[in-house]
Amino acid sequence: MAKILVADDEQSIREILRIYLENEGYQVIEAEDGADALRKIELDKPDLVLLDVMMPILDGIEVCRQVRKHHDIPIIMATAKDEDDDRILGLEVGADDYITKPFNNRELMARVKAVLRRSGAHEEETKKAKGRVEYEGLIIDIESYTVTAFGKAVTLTTRELELLWHLASNPNKAFSRNQLLETIWGYSYYSDTRTVDTHIKRVRQKLNIPAENSWDIETVWGLGYKFTVKE
Repeated sequence: MAKILVADDEQSIREILRIYLENEGYQVIEAEDGADALRKIELDKPDLVLLDVMMPILDGIEVCRQVRKHHDIPIIMATAKDEDDDRILGLEVGADDYITKPFNNRELMARVKAVLRRSGAHEEETKKAKGRVEYEGLIIDIESYTVTAFGKAVTLTTRELELLWHLASNPNKAFSRNQLLETIWGYSYYSDTRTVDTHIKRVRQKLNIPAENSWDIETVWGLGYKFTVKE
C-alpha cells in the first residue's frame, strides 16, 4: 500500500484528498505547511508527495527544491487554476507532475497512479538495465544511475536521467513530445507536453553543452526532440 503525503494549509482540502486517496487504498499522511512537509518526508518516508504551491512558512516550490537536494520521491504539485508560472516553476525545480485546483477526482487518481506506476517501473527497469551510453564528453551509466558530462558528475532527477538515456540511446532519432510522455512518464492523456519541454530545458542547463559540440539535444520544430550526433 503506497504512502502519500498530502501537504496543504487548508484542512478542508486535506480532508477531501484523504477521502479520495483512502478510497483508492492509499495510506495518507498530512502536513499543514512547508516546514511540516519536510519533517514528514524525513520521518515517514512517503512514496509520493502531493504538494500545494501556496503554503505558509515554506511554499511548495521551496519544499520541492529542498527535497530534490536529497531525495528522489515523486512529487505532484497542486497549483491554482491557470497559474502557468507556478506549474512551470514547479517542473523546473524537480516536480514530476502537476494538477490544478479545484481537483477533479478522476484526473487526480490518474496522475497519482501514473506517477507511482512510473516510479515503480523505474526501479524494476534499473535492476534489469545493464551498460552505459558513451559519447565524447558524456557518460550515462544506467546501472548506477549516474551521468558525467565533460569530466564532472551531473545530478539529474529520475525523469531527467531517463529522458536523457532514452534520447542518447537512440541517436539521431526524433521523438514527438507525446512519445516521450508515454515512454518516460507512462501516460499522455492527463499530462501536458510542456512537461517534456521543461525537463529538456533543465537537462540542457545541467549538461552545459558547449557550442560546436559533437553531440547535442536538438529541438525538432513541430514535433519534439532528438539526440543529434555529428559525423
